[in-house]
Amino acid sequence: MSKRAVIVGWAHTRFGKLDDPDVETLIAQVSRSALDHAQVDPADVDAITVGVYNNGLTPQGFEGALVSLGEPALRFTPAVHVENACATGTAALYRAMDFIECGRGRIALAIGAEKMTAVPPREVADALLSGCYRKEEENPSGFAGIFGNIAQAYFDRYGDKREELAMIASKNHGNGVHNPYAHVQKAFDVAFCNTESDKNPLVAGPLRRTDCSMVSDGAAALVVADEETARGLARAIRFRARAHVNDFLPLSRRDPIAFEGPRRAWARALDDAGIALDDLSLVETHDCFTIAEMLEYEAMGLARPGEGWKVIRDGITRKDGRLPVNVSGGLKAKGHPLGATGISMHVMAAMQLMGDAGAMQVPDASLAGVFNMGGAAVANYVSILERAK
Repeated sequence: MSKRAVIVGWAHTRFGKLDDPDVETLIAQVSRSALDHAQVDPADVDAITVGVYNNGLTPQGFEGALVSLGEPALRFTPAVHVENACATGTAALYRAMDFIECGRGRIALAIGAEKMTAVPPREVADALLSGCYRKEEENPSGFAGIFGNIAQAYFDRYGDKREELAMIASKNHGNGVHNPYAHVQKAFDVAFCNTESDKNPLVAGPLRRTDCSMVSDGAAALVVADEETARGLARAIRFRARAHVNDFLPLSRRDPIAFEGPRRAWARALDDAGIALDDLSLVETHDCFTIAEMLEYEAMGLARPGEGWKVIRDGITRKDGRLPVNVSGGLKAKGHPLGATGISMHVMAAMQLMGDAGAMQVPDASLAGVFNMGGAAVANYVSILERAK
């Protein structure tokens, strides 16, 4: 019989344009810190998974082999590198959980990291395009161009929703003020986010700078253990359910604004968890662009297709709303170092469930949802988390 894997500890760097010279340094910052938080000795770690997207962002590959350089006590521990576009972090976490749940070990360390700001913006944009179907979707504006087209397709079908996108951006930046790890800890009102200006120019299609997540450096780590081992540790966050659904890579093979992969992943996770969406206390969702968060409202079931804009207008996803979304500031304010993002989202949810989220805390948080996606709704991961200890 398989064993259930639970989160027993974590670590998180500040996200932003960091002085750390490379991914190796970022990984070293969180490796031992996560083990110390979990009260786990490095000698007891049975496996390591490292999520780094890279694809030209740095010349160093083979990132799984970097962990022991920062923590020599992990020298002989099996380690692998995992990559799945912007869902790389969650892919690394799920791989670590699979290792535990198939009975191959008791404790695993999952790390996500990325160094993005050391290369020119044009090179970043080109590296990120490897997360789309390059045969058809090359775009001079990079992934912003891809989501700019998605936003325009939504507007063409349902009407111009720039103001609602600005409301999402303003909400997330307001939340990010209270996140000590966030890249941007500054609030922006809706008027600023909804106005094109020198400080908020158009980036691609109808998307302005405030509609786009930040290019960031950073790392995060999670320690997972089987439930029996976790009984002797200080904390345990259980996965009530987890789901992974893939869709076609080319947008030409699907309706680009239906987000059917996310919709199926949410439906499967909620069904497996035996709960309704309204049972969740909060959600951390993948707002790489504000249009993505709006479409994810529809995918998770907060609104019917074409009505996601009503969710933000009604205040449902504000911190004091019916279902707070991205109280961490989301990718929009917290930043989006690709390999670290999925791990970070799970850390933010775990902190909420433990009551350790400080000024970000949602009162009485008992169930948290996490949605992390790779590409434009291609690799879709949903976790439903609850506190077990």
